Amino acid sequence: MNKIQKEEFNNITKLIDITNLDNKSILITGANGLIGSYLIYFLIYLKTEMSIKLDIYAVSRNKYNTEKKFKEYIKYINIIEQDLNAPLSFSIKTDYIIHAASNAHPLAFSQDPVGTMKTNLLGTINLLESIKNSNCKFLFISTGEIYGNNTDHSFSERDVGSVDTKLIRACYPESKRAAETLCMAYSEQFNINVNIARLCYVYGATITETNSRADAQFLKNAINGQNIVMKSKGLQTRTYCYVADAISALLYILLNGTNREVYNVSNPNSICSVKDFAETLSSIAGVKLEFELPDEKEKKGYSKQADSILNSDKLIKLGWKPVYNLHEGLYNTLTIKKEEVQQCLKN
Repeated sequence: MNKIQKEEFNNITKLIDITNLDNKSILITGANGLIGSYLIYFLIYLKTEMSIKLDIYAVSRNKYNTEKKFKEYIKYINIIEQDLNAPLSFSIKTDYIIHAASNAHPLAFSQDPVGTMKTNLLGTINLLESIKNSNCKFLFISTGEIYGNNTDHSFSERDVGSVDTKLIRACYPESKRAAETLCMAYSEQFNINVNIARLCYVYGATITETNSRADAQFLKNAINGQNIVMKSKGLQTRTYCYVADAISALLYILLNGTNREVYNVSNPNSICSVKDFAETLSSIAGVKLEFELPDEKEKKGYSKQADSILNSDKLIKLGWKPVYNLHEGLYNTLTIKKEEVQQCLKN
């Protein structure tokens, strides 16, 4: 963990009551992903720097990749290799589960739409089955994409959304929507304490190498000192959220959220167009911005949304607040990634 990461982790501790995690156990699915890996690094920080006694279970499909990612901190976590679509091979009594495992980028949706739906549906069922009639609190990571298209207002949790189910791209939002209903059904029938967090356009240094999302491609180019290439004019407006703010929000919901409530996670200080996002990153990285049309295969995975702005008033009224604006988040992202590259070259 470098200086910037520790500063981010310290800021998160100011927003949540970390004593509520002391002597607890927490299971994170999607341990190798953008959300899951950052969350695990933060929990490790609590153990090593804040003396919080916490059992951390990191669940992923590939144990080798997880061990590689957390190689310096293996002794602080329990790694579980598990395909969530299959019956669970583990039985753990845990206080909290954060279900963050899912395909979450366009190319994965177009190449593996069935697998995308299975993880969101079967994976969620398997986890909920494992905690029926228990005191475990379950936080499901959903998406703002369930709201569908919008051009005239920001999305609040009251909006039900509309998605064209005939499109292959619908595999992601529609399975997330159904998984949300599964959470509510299990909560009602088996007395499980559940919350749902809807995230959209989260970015940060823990983004995976395989991520085909536009902002991930921008970041790869910037790190390599290459010009940033856009596949459209980038006029759509988005509510971007830096991963440190997203994690503080998830933990705030986990510890303070009302049972069965849904919360949008977004930063009202980071609303901008895709082009503005790319221009900000190119300015920080000192590279140029170029435009290039996508091929047909890429188009299949791209969202058809126009503007997509999440209203986070409900979560902010609960007591959470974001810390990082777009420039700060992108600066930290680029700086951390460049340090990681330099460290790899040294090794």
